[in-house]
Amino acid sequence: MADEDIPYKEFIVGDKTDLTRIDPTLRNVMIGVGWDVIGFDDQSPDLDVSVFLLDKNNQTRMDEDFIFYNNPSVMDGTVEHKGDNRTGAGDGDDEIINIDLNKLPLDVLSVSFAISIHEADLRDHSFKKNVRNGFFRIASIDSDREMLRIKLDDMFVHDEKGKATAFVIGTLNRDGPLWSFEIVGKGAKNGLGEIATSYGIQIA
Repeated sequence: MADEDIPYKEFIVGDKTDLTRIDPTLRNVMIGVGWDVIGFDDQSPDLDVSVFLLDKNNQTRMDEDFIFYNNPSVMDGTVEHKGDNRTGAGDGDDEIINIDLNKLPLDVLSVSFAISIHEADLRDHSFKKNVRNGFFRIASIDSDREMLRIKLDDMFVHDEKGKATAFVIGTLNRDGPLWSFEIVGKGAKNGLGEIATSYGIQIA
C-alpha cells in the first residue's frame, strides 16, 4: 500500500472495527497475512490462510464457500486466494486474499478468516512453538489505504497449552451496505478440519 504502515491494533477478542466509516467507498479489499517460522528440525511449518463465506446461521451455504489453496477462486474472482506460501520466507504478506464486497451474494452476511498449520500433528508443529511475527491486515485496493493491522502473536499467546494448530482470526461482517471486522481469536487443536466442520463443511 502507498500509505505507511498503520499502528497495530490491540488484539482484543470481540473488538470491532467499522471499516466503512474509515473508507465510505469501500469495495475491493485485500487481506494480507504474514509470519515467520522458527524452531523446527526437518520440515518447515507450512501455514495456510482459508476463507469461509457464511450465512445468517454462521454456516457455509455450499462447499464452494470454503476458499483455500485447493479452491482458490470463486464466483468469477469475487473472492480470490492469491497462492500458498509454504515457508513464510521474506518480508511482507505471505498470503493474500482479494474480495469484491459488492459482488458477494446478499445471503453472505460474514466472511471468516482462518490460519492453520498443514500436517501439524504429524510434524509436531504448533503456533505457540513455531510461529512468530504474525500479522493480519485489511486494506482497500481502490483507495490504496490500509485500514486495520493486528499482531497474530497476541492471539497465539492465548493458547495456554500450546496445542492449537488452527485459529479463526476474525470475521468481516455485513450490516446492509456497511462492513466491519470483528476479532475472534478462537483456536482449534484439531486443525483446519475442526474449523471447517464447525462451519458446515463435510470433511472426507
